[in-house]
Amino acid sequence: MSEWGLFLIPKYNVVTTSKKVNLTMNITSFTDNKPLIYSLRLEEMKQWLEENGEKAFRAAQIFDWLYVKRVTAFEEMSNLSKALRDKLNEEFRINALTEITHQESADGTIKFLFQLIDGHAIETVIMRHNYGNSVCVTTQVGCRIGCTFCASTLGGLKRNLDAGEIVAQVLQAQRALDADEGRVSHVVVMGIGEPFENFEPLLSFLNIINDNRGLNIGQRHITVSTSGIVPKIYEFAERGGQVNLAISLHAPNTELRTKLMPINRGFPLEKLMEACHHYIAKTGRRISFEYGLFGGQNDQPHHAEELAELIGDMLCHVNLIPVNYVPERDYVRTAKNDIFTFKRILDDRGINVTIRREHGSDIAAACGQLRAQHAKETAG
Repeated sequence: MSEWGLFLIPKYNVVTTSKKVNLTMNITSFTDNKPLIYSLRLEEMKQWLEENGEKAFRAAQIFDWLYVKRVTAFEEMSNLSKALRDKLNEEFRINALTEITHQESADGTIKFLFQLIDGHAIETVIMRHNYGNSVCVTTQVGCRIGCTFCASTLGGLKRNLDAGEIVAQVLQAQRALDADEGRVSHVVVMGIGEPFENFEPLLSFLNIINDNRGLNIGQRHITVSTSGIVPKIYEFAERGGQVNLAISLHAPNTELRTKLMPINRGFPLEKLMEACHHYIAKTGRRISFEYGLFGGQNDQPHHAEELAELIGDMLCHVNLIPVNYVPERDYVRTAKNDIFTFKRILDDRGINVTIRREHGSDIAAACGQLRAQHAKETAG
């Protein structure tokens, strides 16, 4: 689920065994089926090196070339032997994404449309804040969750991204910021797709971008958003760590949430709330609830009262999202006065609440819009 508009087997996984790093890929349509170097965690890189007769310390050097110096060819890794560089070239890909286009908003927001090696397109967004630069990443090509207000679901789900394809989005954003000596300080996993339906690549991605020998993005500066895959919320809680969890809620009762988000049929609101209570108890960390406001749908005072009743006893924060208009959907923006009324009711009930600052309101900012627009243009 996405702030921009808002159980398949991953096509490529890095699986570490006690004997050998096993690199598997099922995407037969690729013109180059080598795995991405960015999909390897540091420990997996060490193991691969040792299996190929190299010293494990080379892994930190490779990470430095990839994530600090940000080279785009193995040949540039000048402190590695030619034999090792040739072996890396033979085994891995280093170029993950090709920019198709980008749009820049008056507020500094940059939305990229990237092409993957198999021709599919994904979106990545840089958002500028007073506290740093945040990057919103995509985890799937399309989405099957079917939220009725989101452009991302219009074409359905094509495939999951592998960990390296998600990492590469942050890396491309960092390269774009390098020109102004900027830095990616925060990452939100809120782009196209449901992250918890691509769970293992997601976990590898989080490990890689957090590694202090690489991009070194702090766990507390990373947020993962889910539409409510209940079993994975429990699993995420058990793994510990300090990565933030956000829930795309958007409705305070079962009937309305089912109308907006069909996933509520499979994972009912009651079970979702139980999972949220467990997560808070297990981790001691606050949950963020994302609540998009849709004119005449879920934005009335009684909805705010219901929401306060639903989450009032939780360690939580509510992000109210004035939604972007999506031409392919029927929902309209909530009136400004209604937004402030909704917030005031939550404030009065003691709920920690903010109205999310809009980003990229003058470009195709809703999640999936730029991708959908490109698909229409290329289809003629």
